[in-house]
Amino acid sequence: MSVCLIGLHLCFRTLCCKGPPSARPEYDVVCVGLSGAGKTSLLSCLCQEDCDSITPTTGFSIKAVPFQNAILNVKELGGADNIRKYWSRYYQGSQGVIFVLDSVSSEGDLEVARMELHSALQHPQLCTLPFLILANHQDKPVARSIQEIKKYLELEPLARGKRWILAGSSLHNIEAVKESFLQLIKLLEDTQPVPGRL
Repeated sequence: MSVCLIGLHLCFRTLCCKGPPSARPEYDVVCVGLSGAGKTSLLSCLCQEDCDSITPTTGFSIKAVPFQNAILNVKELGGADNIRKYWSRYYQGSQGVIFVLDSVSSEGDLEVARMELHSALQHPQLCTLPFLILANHQDKPVARSIQEIKKYLELEPLARGKRWILAGSSLHNIEAVKESFLQLIKLLEDTQPVPGRL
C-alpha cells in the first residue's frame, strides 16, 4: 500500500508541482554569410530591436527570435575574412542553418559566398540539416533575381536530397522575411525530408 501511495505522490508532484511546459518549441539555428549581407539587421528587425545603429558582428552573437509557434535561438557568426575560417567551430548543436547573401554584391563577393555556402552545405555537422538561404537586399534596383542566384549558386545539384528554401529578403518587407523563417520552422518540425523549393 505504501508503494502505491509513493507512486501517487510522485505522480502528483510530476503533474502539479513542475513548472508549466514550454508553450513553444525552441530550435538552435546557426546564421552565416559574408560581412555586409545583412544578417544582423534582419535578425534585429525580427526581434523588434533598433536597426539604425547596426555594427558588423565580430565573433558571434545569439538572439532568441520569437514566433507564434516556435522560438529560434539564432547563433549569428561574423562574416569577415578572419572570422569565416572559424565558423565550423560553432556548428555543433545546430538544428538548422540560415545563410544570408547580398543580392547586389560584386561578382567576387558572390563567388566567395557561393564557396562558403557549398562548404556549409557539405559540412558533416550541417549536411543533413534544413537550410534557409536568404538573397537579401532584393529592394535594390540592381539586385539579382532569385532565379539568377539559384542558378549561380548551383543549388539544384548541390542541395539535391536536402531540405532547403531559397527566398528573397529585404528590411523593407520584413513580413516576407518572417514567412521565410516560418517555412524554416516547418522544416525543423518535419522529420521527413522534403525536396528543395522556392
